Amino acid sequence: MVLLVALGIISLFAVVTAEEDDLIDHRAPAPLLNYSSISLPPEHVPYFLYNNKRVAKQCRLDPLCPFKDALQDLSACWGYEKNCDPRKRFSYPACTKADPAWARSLDAAQELFWKQADFGYVKERRSELKTLCKASKPGDSSLRCSSHTRFCKATNLYLDLRKPRRSHERYKEDFIQTGEIGGFCRLNKRSLAFGGKHNSPLQSWYAELQTYTQLDFHPIQDGHCDVVIEKPSVFMKLDAGVNMYHHFCDFVNLYISQHINNSFSSDINIIMWDTSVYGYGDLFNETWRAFSEDNIIHLKTYDLKRVCFKDAFFSLLPRMRYGLFYNTPLVSDCYSEGMFRAFSQHVLHRLNIPREAPKEGRVRVTLLARSTEYRRILNQVELVNALKTVPLLEVNVVDYKYKDVPFLVQLKITSNSDIFIGMHGAGLTHLLFLPDWAVVFELYNCQDESCYRDLARLRGIRYVTWQKMDKVHPQDTGHHPTLGDHPKFTNYSFDVGEFMRLVLEAADNVTQHPKWQRRSIHDEL
Repeated sequence: MVLLVALGIISLFAVVTAEEDDLIDHRAPAPLLNYSSISLPPEHVPYFLYNNKRVAKQCRLDPLCPFKDALQDLSACWGYEKNCDPRKRFSYPACTKADPAWARSLDAAQELFWKQADFGYVKERRSELKTLCKASKPGDSSLRCSSHTRFCKATNLYLDLRKPRRSHERYKEDFIQTGEIGGFCRLNKRSLAFGGKHNSPLQSWYAELQTYTQLDFHPIQDGHCDVVIEKPSVFMKLDAGVNMYHHFCDFVNLYISQHINNSFSSDINIIMWDTSVYGYGDLFNETWRAFSEDNIIHLKTYDLKRVCFKDAFFSLLPRMRYGLFYNTPLVSDCYSEGMFRAFSQHVLHRLNIPREAPKEGRVRVTLLARSTEYRRILNQVELVNALKTVPLLEVNVVDYKYKDVPFLVQLKITSNSDIFIGMHGAGLTHLLFLPDWAVVFELYNCQDESCYRDLARLRGIRYVTWQKMDKVHPQDTGHHPTLGDHPKFTNYSFDVGEFMRLVLEAADNVTQHPKWQRRSIHDEL
């Protein structure tokens, strides 16, 4: 009897143990957040956590958070935040002298450049934001815009495209009529109208938002939407997609807009606002992957529908007055390793472009050839042969034809160049992706002196161009289709000795740069 009782107890214990074992989850513990969605360069993570305190708190509590090192000092800030310690900001410009036409002192010049072209620019735009349509309660619509309607943020936005007025115009100003865009909120019509002073297709969103209407219905809750877009969305008006200089104004302004909005997720919609019936030619389409996991959406995708966007912003535009970076007036003799450097890091990281360390005892020279009709280097072979006589220089000649060299391959070549040489032209926009120690050599600027010089200053790298005009020889006076003689519409040959002098000078700047030396030593170790 005792034996039977004992066996019964053992059996019962085995059953209970088995049941408890079934209740135990033997899988590895899951992280508290999807950290893989925070795809940022490691250098940027502390700045992200500074602006996202909830994520930082979760990371601190989560043993599986991969950003523990970034939590060691959460005082690092971009510079535009309200409580940012200036000593802890990401960057601050350097000036070699103060131009009296711009500023009276070096300190004033630095501060001005920071506001013109660094993260101070974000701070200025953020400070301008005003509520134009105010929500009365949670769930209502809202609209906030910066000065001149250059950047806007909207919630529960109603857009009625049931009667699309498409034509050959990409940015038709009367495309949206009264009642076809708006929200359930209290509209300040006077403030909205005041934002039209810069009204122009690629300078302002005023034409698209001037008819924003205070609706008497809640678009989403009252069932007035054929389509509801839950995912955060970005509206953009794009410059020429076949020209790297102009198209990267689009990408730079999208990146700046993300800072204004404090949103870097790639799980977003990017909607190209285009009122024409045409498509959009884009030679740099791969770059969108740095900002969105999905393909860019043409506005006409939503034609014949009422579409509601729960969360959207209208991005800064590529040709704004005093915008970045097309024709931006900049205080002279200043440069920065700030916002444009961060843009470069962000894009290269998101596109998985590997950057190799410098090669000890070698300076990597990339010469960008042109197969276009104008601005070709007539004695290119002679110049390249001269470069190859110098053991220090590792020479690579490339022609970035989009059909022959995919754009991501172009970026890999550029980002692993120490000296980048090319004639004046949009291809020099690649300088944005050069290493910090690199030198860009605009072989001849064709009398457009500021374009790539200023872009190099924005990026914070050294810029060199031809100075001795008696040692550069144009093929002829140039033949612009309507303007007559023009230096951009001919080809050139260059004095070999002067060319080599400038290249070797650039090589000295590369090898003496502290970051080149640190990377080179680290690679050797």
